[in-house]
Amino acid sequence: MAKRGKGLGGGITYRPGISAGLQHESILRCADNSGAKVLQIIGVPGTKTRIRRVASATVGDKVIISVKDGTPDVRRQIFHAVIIRQKKPFRRMDGTWIQFEDNAGVIVTEEGETKGTEIRGPVAKEAAERWPKVAGLASMVV
Repeated sequence: MAKRGKGLGGGITYRPGISAGLQHESILRCADNSGAKVLQIIGVPGTKTRIRRVASATVGDKVIISVKDGTPDVRRQIFHAVIIRQKKPFRRMDGTWIQFEDNAGVIVTEEGETKGTEIRGPVAKEAAERWPKVAGLASMVV
């Protein structure tokens, strides 16, 4: 018998053990130099939830965000972003638990190309494995 959630499309894939710590309307810190400072999740593509259930995302997932604070040319714009850190502890496949000090994301295009040229702070290994362009800019992968 197949596990539930295994056939989700585009943005989300079923990964056992990783707690989805960010919901719709969660606030993220922008960890790149694209000009944005504060991001808000407004959508999680690829999730199929029951009616009125809030879609959630975790480290390595691509989400749709709105820029709440930053330079005037990116403020109030809608972009795609990859979550690279989350506060909620999650379990890795080797049994270790990991959590970060903040929730953070990196603005990307629909294909996964990063908008900025550098990433500040650590990047979770799960996000780096799934998004090679993000891993290339990361100064530290944890």
